[in-house]
Amino acid sequence: MGLDFTVLPAFFSLLLVGAGWTIAITVAAAILSFFGGIFLAVIALYGPAVLRYPFRLFAWLFMGTPLLLQLFLIYFGLIQIGIDLPAFVAGVIGLGLHFAVYNSDIIQAGILAVDRGQYEGARTLGLSRVQTIARIVVPQAVRSVIPPIGNNMIALLKDSALVSVIGVTELTLTAQLAISRTFRPFEFYLAAAACYYLINLVLEAGLRHIERRIQMAR
Repeated sequence: MGLDFTVLPAFFSLLLVGAGWTIAITVAAAILSFFGGIFLAVIALYGPAVLRYPFRLFAWLFMGTPLLLQLFLIYFGLIQIGIDLPAFVAGVIGLGLHFAVYNSDIIQAGILAVDRGQYEGARTLGLSRVQTIARIVVPQAVRSVIPPIGNNMIALLKDSALVSVIGVTELTLTAQLAISRTFRPFEFYLAAAACYYLINLVLEAGLRHIERRIQMAR
């Protein structure tokens, strides 16, 4: 009985592999959620009705249901209609689409906050509607909403632990594998928590650097 942290070094390489997969799935899902959020925001504000209404249904489904259920549907459900996705891909898609919907709401607010004169000035210069949205409106909107999107990226990192339930060998699952061999849950869950915290510190530092660069560019 009692704590015994001497068991950790023997499983350090296993935890390191898990941390690597956690970073990989976080980065991939963050990229999908960022660009997916931009795409969904543009569709919601500027798309034709035939696209806007399906988007509203899509957003309702992803905002109104648990992320864990969405992961189960993507990984275990799609196989019934012939779509067999690897666990990593299913995890990236599930996390990415889930946070893309939330990023879309934030980006929509940023787009609506852009001065109408920017849009009119771009059209006066001869830019088309699509060029104005892509080159003038969206870049300004994205720059203004980097902080809340950054908060979503941090939440995504934490929620990446949920992909362990579909078999992705990320940090939480590797900790569980070590626990199954040593029966030392406290030590390994604490080690996993420390790893998540270190990754989160690096992510926060990166986001602060991006925010400073954007402020300097204004």
